Amino acid sequence: MKPTCQIRIASSDYERLHQHLFPGDHDEHGAVLLAGQSQIAGREVFSVREVHLAEEGTDYVEGKIGYRALNPTFIHKIITRARDERLAYLAVHNHGTDLSVGFSRIDIESHERGYPALLQISRGMPVGALVFGHRSVASDVWLKDKTRLELDEMIVVGKTIQRLTSHLDREAEEGGEVYERQVRMFGREGQKRLAKARVAILGLGGVGSLVAEYLARLGVGHFILVDADLIEESNLSRIVGATQADAKNKKAKVAVAKEMILAANPAASVKVIADDMAKESVAKELRGVDYMFLAADSMRARLVFNALVHQYLIPGVQLGSKIRCNPDDHSKLLDVMSANRPVRPGMGCLWCNQFIDPNILALEAKSDEERKEQAYGVAEPNPSVISLNAVSASHAVNDFLLDYLGLRPAQRDVHYEHFHFLDGRRSVVVPRKDGDCPECSREGRFGRGDAVSLPCIDG
Repeated sequence: MKPTCQIRIASSDYERLHQHLFPGDHDEHGAVLLAGQSQIAGREVFSVREVHLAEEGTDYVEGKIGYRALNPTFIHKIITRARDERLAYLAVHNHGTDLSVGFSRIDIESHERGYPALLQISRGMPVGALVFGHRSVASDVWLKDKTRLELDEMIVVGKTIQRLTSHLDREAEEGGEVYERQVRMFGREGQKRLAKARVAILGLGGVGSLVAEYLARLGVGHFILVDADLIEESNLSRIVGATQADAKNKKAKVAVAKEMILAANPAASVKVIADDMAKESVAKELRGVDYMFLAADSMRARLVFNALVHQYLIPGVQLGSKIRCNPDDHSKLLDVMSANRPVRPGMGCLWCNQFIDPNILALEAKSDEERKEQAYGVAEPNPSVISLNAVSASHAVNDFLLDYLGLRPAQRDVHYEHFHFLDGRRSVVVPRKDGDCPECSREGRFGRGDAVSLPCIDG
């Protein structure tokens, strides 16, 4: 059995590629993808950064052996770019199939003739090929030691999350009676996908603990929980599962959340990390997840989360609630709100939309002593109420459920939701996208994988 790889691609790139490959003429077409490379949990993962469409008759021409082939001049131009940018080179063509696809004998023979030379030109960066059906894809990717990788799955990340494989897997596990009512909504195949889902919850306070319970009861199968804090008595009004004994014993928030998840779903796999997600060693653990819920409220956490979304093409959401009081009279409320901000690769980011404050980032980098010396003071704890947290958590989990299982149209807008409860107002904001953003643009870290460092406190 060959080793496998995963490929991640933003939906805008996939749609552009798919339209080029399948314009309706029932013919074969070509392209090249350049992708950042990462090794995550022993598996190669490629994040598509660039799409180069081969022009018919110029870049994609009649083949000397097979039906069509990429022009050597086009190949040389793109493979040298892959070498210089330290990106994997993935040649693409299509077959006329739908739910299953594979390489022909002529395809494989051409790989075996040409890829050893391409590996030399690429100076060890992976080279390979993808073949697409209308709703399927297969790979033959060569590493520098000539190990060849088959595709495990291609993840198309956008308004919804699609999974493409070389053939349709119709096997659906039985969920028993536990999930019978929700299976009526999205079927046993949907329940199987939830059981395989790998999610990260970053911050297990009032919001994150609710997210953990909702996902556990939905039947999500794999969790990474990250929070460095311990349970305190002031947490008991809003952290699901926390008890007086936990506060007295200073139990870790992640430990409480793990117990609650396993009580709801004993089959779940739960990894706990009682540390700061902004540490490089912790952030690297998150590269292999399918979805991230950011329920931590520091600017550094937002920055690292935002980078993970775009560097590794992982969908996520930043969520929370906020209560603003009159600074001169805390009994007077200025705003009571909950926020649900989905973040998707190529669709604007927290930096573009000014939800990462550089001034607060700089302040967070200082010690308590430094802040006091410079008259910053030490911030008072923010107000927090469980019912407000529940609004944010439930909307974020609903978005995950509907998008991860493809239960609503991909054409809908991705938007932030802000619920303002004093005046009963819900505001919807379409995220802005700056073309030169250092975080989410093609000029920045988009699709770079392990080639660039994450903005961690020790990175």
